[in-house]
Amino acid sequence: MARRLIDLSIPITNDVLTDPDMMRPKVTYSRHLETVGQMAASFPGLTADDLPDGEGWAVEYVQLSTHNGTHMDAPWHFHSTTDQATAVRRAPTIDEGPLDYFLQPGVKLDFRHLPDGHVVSAAEVEAELDRIGHNLAPLDIVLVNTAAGAAYGAPDFIHKGCGMGEEATLFLTERGVKVVGTDAWSWDAPFSHTARRWAEKRDPKIIWEGHKAGRFREYYQIEKLTNLEALPPHGFTLSCFPVKIAGASAGWIRAVAILD
Repeated sequence: MARRLIDLSIPITNDVLTDPDMMRPKVTYSRHLETVGQMAASFPGLTADDLPDGEGWAVEYVQLSTHNGTHMDAPWHFHSTTDQATAVRRAPTIDEGPLDYFLQPGVKLDFRHLPDGHVVSAAEVEAELDRIGHNLAPLDIVLVNTAAGAAYGAPDFIHKGCGMGEEATLFLTERGVKVVGTDAWSWDAPFSHTARRWAEKRDPKIIWEGHKAGRFREYYQIEKLTNLEALPPHGFTLSCFPVKIAGASAGWIRAVAILD
């Protein structure tokens, strides 16, 4: 059977809203006819007439957060320390992640039926693993397909999908999972839904609880995946190497599923 590659990454673009206004990326495009002067700066006396079709080069300047686009959060994003369940140590930044974590068998949990803002429990994770007939192995990469996947490009994208709470996250990491991912804006339930729960109960434990589970056990987290509905429940490999940004809390990835 021929190898098949499935792109699971959204583009970094000005045109599709996937972040709150304060976090939106900005891409500035310099086109071929606009950059002759840039090229001529290195070659004094050069003019457009000297260049094929009068064209210079195409260049883009990008202003963005490490959390724009399809990206991977490092444990440093969640908290300054990790492994509090055993021996406390400084949480790794994205450039410190072991490469062997980022090319491993993938597992997809289908939670598209769960309502927006729902916090997934360990029991729900276990039930979905039973349904798809998969026993987690150490270093499996677990991807969560939520209702947010179908809302990509819609104005309410950041409010869509269920989230993974502390209990569900620890269920995975206890079994040796080091990398997880979601097609939602956040691994946790959307902030708008959590804010309503906070206003009702004032329970600080619910704030960013899935992320904060990284205090207890190191793990890496992919957000804003796409096209997860094209994946089988298991039987694929995920490639998700992050860009190596020194000391950073996250790095952009080109997530690709490999099916043989």
